[in-house]
Amino acid sequence: MTETKINQETPVEIAGAGPAGLAAAITLAHAGRQVIVHEAHKRVGHRFGGDFQGLENWTTQNDVLNEFKALGLTTDFTAMPGCNGTAFDSARKSYEIKSDEPLFYLIERGPGPDTLDSALLKQAQSLGVEVRFNSRLRQMAGEGILAAGPRAADAIAVGYHFETDMTDGYWVICDDDLAPQGYAYLLVMKGRGTVKSCMFSSFKQEKCYVQRTVEAFQELVGLEMKNPRPHGGSGNFRIPRSAYSGPHPLVGEQAGFQDTLWGFGMRLAISSGVLAARSLLNDENYDMLWQHELRPQMETSIVNRSLFSLLGNRGYGWFLGNQLARPDLRASLRRQYQPSLIKRLLGPWARHRYSSRRKDITCDHIDCYCVWCREECCVHEQ
Repeated sequence: MTETKINQETPVEIAGAGPAGLAAAITLAHAGRQVIVHEAHKRVGHRFGGDFQGLENWTTQNDVLNEFKALGLTTDFTAMPGCNGTAFDSARKSYEIKSDEPLFYLIERGPGPDTLDSALLKQAQSLGVEVRFNSRLRQMAGEGILAAGPRAADAIAVGYHFETDMTDGYWVICDDDLAPQGYAYLLVMKGRGTVKSCMFSSFKQEKCYVQRTVEAFQELVGLEMKNPRPHGGSGNFRIPRSAYSGPHPLVGEQAGFQDTLWGFGMRLAISSGVLAARSLLNDENYDMLWQHELRPQMETSIVNRSLFSLLGNRGYGWFLGNQLARPDLRASLRRQYQPSLIKRLLGPWARHRYSSRRKDITCDHIDCYCVWCREECCVHEQ
């Protein structure tokens, strides 16, 4: 039996059943590979529990749901188009958000019946992927992909999930007194909602910022919460020099693949999972694939983050008025994420100004197969 045939018959192991890990599993299964996904928790989407999030739709001209279909991924989950909404600055001046095309799709995360996580899990299992819950990998000796989630908190989103009689919609407030260097948001869909402060600093004062966020939305839009349940999450943003841990690709939040400006990470995570799977299927270098497909957007987002962090409360009104008044908002946002001469010139300054809180320990093992890298990733910083 040839080495190629042996490899084809040996299951690929994936550590983590988040969107990145499941996207990788689905891509491998479509190609006829056996896949085993190990999930440390007892169900998919464990840490989200019904969280509403935005699946961004502005960084490419192609609609993200059409992109999923082209990649062979399911779209059988609830996705409410986010076109028209309202933003407020620190002076509580309102700015209408209007777009003919969805800027994002409001989706639910967690183990529920209509969530992104459950839809990807169902598709993976229908293709023959074995998903083992309550299973934490201790060793990965063969082909595998690491997709175990964020390694540090560069931003946190803290607030509540709740039931409500409010109409569907989304609202945003840019105010450092509610969300330092970030934004507060309220998302409502089908009688349920999420309200959170997404902050990029001052984490120890999170309770104070959440209280202020709730009070602000109560005053501005009549926020009404029934059975509120506290919830929080974190995001880690970084551009690794290499996204390998030993011989294994790192994908999604474990690699730091997220939008550094706003924290939108699902699309990048899923794309990285697909690219990692393709690198195994086609014997390609994963670093070359993600650096070509993902790095330009991520580098631009670091510049965007660094510029946004300079605005402060005095500058948020100017930013909102300047950006949201444009006739084709989706195309305008897309241009902000495209490489340009100015963004390239600002790159060194932005990388110096922005530094991830994640400090990786370099793995010096030769041909490393250890999975401690999921806790202290063997990824060299930029």
